[in-house]
Amino acid sequence: MRVMITGANGFVGRGLVQRLLADGVLRGKRIDALLLVDQELVGFPEDKRIRRHSGSVTDKALIRRVLADGIDVVFHLVSIPGGAAEANYDLGYEVNLQASLELLHQLRNKSKPPRLVYASSVAVYGADLPGRMDEATGAVPKLSYASHKLMVETQLADLARRGEVDGIALRLPGIVARPRQPNGLKSAFMSDLLHAVAAGDRYVCPVSAQATAWWMSARCCVDNLVHAAELEGELGSRICQLPVLHLSIDQVLDALSACFGEQHRALVSFAPESELEALFGNYPPLRTPQAKALGFHHDGSASALIRNALNLSFSRRPRSAASIVGTPT
Repeated sequence: MRVMITGANGFVGRGLVQRLLADGVLRGKRIDALLLVDQELVGFPEDKRIRRHSGSVTDKALIRRVLADGIDVVFHLVSIPGGAAEANYDLGYEVNLQASLELLHQLRNKSKPPRLVYASSVAVYGADLPGRMDEATGAVPKLSYASHKLMVETQLADLARRGEVDGIALRLPGIVARPRQPNGLKSAFMSDLLHAVAAGDRYVCPVSAQATAWWMSARCCVDNLVHAAELEGELGSRICQLPVLHLSIDQVLDALSACFGEQHRALVSFAPESELEALFGNYPPLRTPQAKALGFHHDGSASALIRNALNLSFSRRPRSAASIVGTPT
């Protein structure tokens, strides 16, 4: 079994590499080679199954070399995030659209179609969402990033129809908790909030306490990516909207307070940005019966989300106010 991961050095990519190395098998077969593609590939274990291919996914020759000995499963995770892609259209166009289409083209194989798991995004739905949504809700992108994701979904579905790529696109929600560093994601506040409350840091939230979003931990996301690779039989639609947790900022703060204490919650203030809240703080309930029937899942509850997102392996007892640096007097 030869498995390729683009964006392997990213937040989700590193978690996926860990999971596949630990499992050792995929689709019932032993993983012989894990082909990692990213600009930098540092900090990975010394494992004979890992093959590092440093460089840009936009390099057609690099992708040809990676695929030269054949491929069974591809996880295509690499992308320029929404905010960064909006600020630098050319870069987003080259990575998010052109490189993805080129990868699909190079994967075409009628005799042995590889399984491709493509990380798409809920950003394809745009803004001004209806009061309730389900898997039939149409996509109306409002960002270049989202438009490019939708274009790649369309090409993936067409090649699956032709029997040349056995692909499935997963529309991912906000994945938490990403490292506290600039990453070009407009939804980064979701992760920043979790880290700040956990650390007892003051935090100014750029959306209101009533703002609602769709949430998923990186651990749950990796579960779903692996599940997508292992699905057998007729998939039906090649575009899958994953189940999500629909939570307000207040509900997330409730779960964080139960874990870290109300004193930490008191360090959070609000300065809503109307444009950001319109795009990422106004999500309605979302029904996904088809995805659930296929075995996809969300974290289960707000408390489980916090545990999974912050890698809390034990029950945390809220600390006293005296133990929290920066607690208001």
